[in-house]
Amino acid sequence: MKLSMREKVSYGLGAVGKDMAYMLSASYILYYYQDILGVNAIAMGVILLVARVFDAFNDPVMGVLVAKTRTRWGKFRPWLLIGTLVNAVILIIMFSAPPALNGAGLVAYAAVTYIVWGVTYTMMDIPYWSMIPAFTDGGKERENLSTLARSCAGVGSALVTIVTMFCVRQLGAYAGDEWERVGFRWFAMIVAVLFALFIIITCLNIKEKSTVNVDSPSVGEMFKALLSNDQAMAIVITIVLINCAVYITSNLVIYFFKYDFGGSDWYNSYTIFNIFGGAIQILSMMLFFPILRKFLSAIQVFYVSFVMAIVGYVSLLVLAFTNMSSVYLLFIPGFMIFAANGMLTVLTTVFLANTVDYGELKNNRRDESVIFSMQTFVVKLASGVAALITAISLSIFHISDDTSEASAAADVAGSSVVGLRLTMTVIPIIGLLIAVFLFHKKYILTEHKVEEIAKTLKEKRKETL
Repeated sequence: MKLSMREKVSYGLGAVGKDMAYMLSASYILYYYQDILGVNAIAMGVILLVARVFDAFNDPVMGVLVAKTRTRWGKFRPWLLIGTLVNAVILIIMFSAPPALNGAGLVAYAAVTYIVWGVTYTMMDIPYWSMIPAFTDGGKERENLSTLARSCAGVGSALVTIVTMFCVRQLGAYAGDEWERVGFRWFAMIVAVLFALFIIITCLNIKEKSTVNVDSPSVGEMFKALLSNDQAMAIVITIVLINCAVYITSNLVIYFFKYDFGGSDWYNSYTIFNIFGGAIQILSMMLFFPILRKFLSAIQVFYVSFVMAIVGYVSLLVLAFTNMSSVYLLFIPGFMIFAANGMLTVLTTVFLANTVDYGELKNNRRDESVIFSMQTFVVKLASGVAALITAISLSIFHISDDTSEASAAADVAGSSVVGLRLTMTVIPIIGLLIAVFLFHKKYILTEHKVEEIAKTLKEKRKETL
């Protein structure tokens, strides 16, 4: 039975909500604690990375728990709902640090809330993505739903990218010098409510239509299954490298506008740039990607996206070293980077979903929860590594909020600005080049191969009936 429009819309809304919450944390948690509250940049970088290392153990275990779950509501929806509600509350707490806290107390608060946020996000994110192979057939239906979900996730990310600083400014307008602190607290509340509401809609309208009944494996068996699925591991590594590049840039771009581009209204330029970038990212998933897929295979679109991203970063680096004063010039590299990121986000999910069938054929077990737990882990790992690299660069280049908004760019040393520009462009370029090289060497699941595997599995299942 084909998916209904209600099911597609409901699943897509869930992606919008959860990625709004994720992007708020991934892009602004370092800025909130380091630049607004004054926590040491290196301390924050270590906290974010340690939380991701902790997830190295937490995420696969969560995958096992999902695989073992048997309830009247299925094995995915209970975890999805509970994880979302708890995570939404933690998101609010994380961006509501008590004003009385400082020093070691503030560091401890940041560490505890961020680690708990990561655990509860995993609780809902793994079952969300694991549902795709469980209620779709391989091939076009799965690719279309993956594209829809990733497109909607991109909408959620883009919305937060576009409106965050504008909303923070408006929501904190009455708080004077504390406008950012107060504004982030209220904005986190709004995002958390929307997140919970959208996932509730998903849970009410999405049900597992079919599943492959297998014995629940142990943690050791799960790791063995993952390591034996060479295609899943190839995509996992590719996702880490792509997301490291993306998050390094997204973490540093606010500092670029505040301390390099500068000016008392830096946040207006920052908002304009993000509106453009967010719109392009949405269009790339909903329009550019479907158009390119009419003429190119998914793997060919993947390579086109890599070329666009690298050209975008090179042009951003060149523009940064000119006497640029107009934010609209940044639309040139912004178009290529945001468009490429949108398409790569969709494609990595499609490729990872394909490795579930590949793993079932190769290892005689269907490990969708565990394979998708790796996606959750690697995206968060990438954000942690990127945050640490960002924190180190902020510390080395002495970029902080020691200056006023109006004179920030003028007071930051020239060498610091150069370091900022190089970190947000050259390191992502290197990561993307390594990613495309590894993908080209290791990934073998062409469209023909995927169809062949799906056909073989279908025949095998008929034989066991």
